[in-house]
Amino acid sequence: MYRFEEQEKRQVCDEIAHFFKEEYDLDLGLIGTGNILDFFQEVLGNRIYNKALDDAKRFYEKYADNMETDYYALYRDVR
Repeated sequence: MYRFEEQEKRQVCDEIAHFFKEEYDLDLGLIGTGNILDFFQEVLGNRIYNKALDDAKRFYEKYADNMETDYYALYRDVR
């Protein structure tokens, strides 16, 4: 599973703290926001990763289909 670097984790935790303050008027500390981040990483991380792989596969398949069509479009008539 991907783990954030410390500075990146602090930034995400700051964003989580801001969200909870704005939406629920809750003040969360570093431990609370870190726990929330860890929870969502554990619950959603693999799902998001797999979805990204599926999206990349669909993009590649579409690109490959277009490439084959473009390839045959280059053919010239032979008499």
